[in-house]
Amino acid sequence: MEDYGAFAVVPPALSIILAVYTRNIIFSIAMGAYSGALIIAGFNPFMAFAELLEKHAFIQVSAGSNTQVLVVTLSIGGFIHMLDKSGGAKAFAGLMVKFIGSPIKAQLAAWTTGLGIFFTDSGNALIVGPLFRPVFRQLKICQEKLAYIIDTTASPICILIPFVGWAVYIMNQIEVAYASVGLEEDSFQVLLSVWPYQFYAMLALLSIPMILSTGKDFGPMARAQSRFNQALKDGTLEDEELETETQDTPKLRTVVLPLSVMLGTMMIYIGYFAITDGVRSLHVRAGICLAYIFASLACAYLMKQDRGVSYNDSLNMFIRGMQKLVFICFVLVLAWTLSSICNEMKTGDYLASLIGDTINPNFLPLIIFFLGAMMSFATGSSYGTFAILMIIVVPMAYALDAPMILCVAAVLSGGLFGDHTSPISDTTVLASMGAGCAHIDHVTTQFAYAALNGVMTALAFVVAGFYQSPYIIFLIIIVQYMSIRLAMKLYGHDSRGIV
Repeated sequence: MEDYGAFAVVPPALSIILAVYTRNIIFSIAMGAYSGALIIAGFNPFMAFAELLEKHAFIQVSAGSNTQVLVVTLSIGGFIHMLDKSGGAKAFAGLMVKFIGSPIKAQLAAWTTGLGIFFTDSGNALIVGPLFRPVFRQLKICQEKLAYIIDTTASPICILIPFVGWAVYIMNQIEVAYASVGLEEDSFQVLLSVWPYQFYAMLALLSIPMILSTGKDFGPMARAQSRFNQALKDGTLEDEELETETQDTPKLRTVVLPLSVMLGTMMIYIGYFAITDGVRSLHVRAGICLAYIFASLACAYLMKQDRGVSYNDSLNMFIRGMQKLVFICFVLVLAWTLSSICNEMKTGDYLASLIGDTINPNFLPLIIFFLGAMMSFATGSSYGTFAILMIIVVPMAYALDAPMILCVAAVLSGGLFGDHTSPISDTTVLASMGAGCAHIDHVTTQFAYAALNGVMTALAFVVAGFYQSPYIIFLIIIVQYMSIRLAMKLYGHDSRGIV
């Protein structure tokens, strides 16, 4: 096999540079993949296209596991759209509102509702935001706090659930990256092994009740609450913020039945193989696909019964939902192609040879976390970060004999942290929109809290790099709680929202 030397890093490096500069993931990965094909083809532009399509892109799309991922991804998109249009997700959120009686309970209810809407990160903002906005206003809680709660529960809860779109996407990235170095471990089992080390997602989710337990806020969030209180006192707050849509309240069964069908189907299907010949990634993908299709049929049945929506209209609705995830499918295909090209050029081996003995492999997860955070922050895309970094990190970790599970977890945590704090992330923008606050105010007020989670995550990867144990998260949770209590004691201000 030809030795490409320094040219081996051109495809991923060009993808990262273009992603940061253009903020267009599809264009960036496509150009990175083409640059690799151009090098392989001896800098012949025509043959580079042949190399790219015939030997990499078409082969990757036709691979059985990759085709399965595309089908599952589209079925998830169809279900989410149907559940949204049926009012099911809003009905679930409405149930949570009934338990609200104080500012603390309102914020906990928004957090709990966000945890319940685990099947879509964007839906979190579009459902929780409008529903809780008038509640927060009535209880004198600033919109920035609502935006922070929405944004902090959206992606972190989705990445922790092993049977939603995020998991399917990540499992595929793991499978492709592992295959590039000859590892045949099942991607679902790898994902389960990575789960205890998804430090940022867990710490971010737990930080909300930790902060609420103090009854205080600090930094820009405290100042935002102070401005809100002053605006209420002066009567300068715009009344339009209290406006909400008037429409019939959806029935709770519109969410209970589809989700019950989805979870029941998945448990029966995957449970059967767990009892017989063991659960593999293929069983998980098939179970997820079947579960979301059956759940979509349940949605169609309820819309027919409650609203007179024809089954043909429901089918069109399902297809429109599938169309919303075509972008993700494009990212997947391009990521597979780039991975195939990097595998042929031995990019991971070359990077490992450059690092050599200069870096302790135990510190590699920490470095990957920071790299993923910077890239995701600059591009606003955790998905794109996963696609580019996974195919670089796994071969490099394998060559350096670094802790593989931790390195994969570092990619996920870094991408999530950067996406959470990035002002150009779609979830960040949607959180601002859903809460009804100025986007720049949301970005600045939540950054201090997210940065605290980021510091705790970095500490966790340092400790785990030397003492790899799934129980490390409990130690870091205690440290984070103590840090939040200390920060609130030194710099906190009353966040009860009382004028």
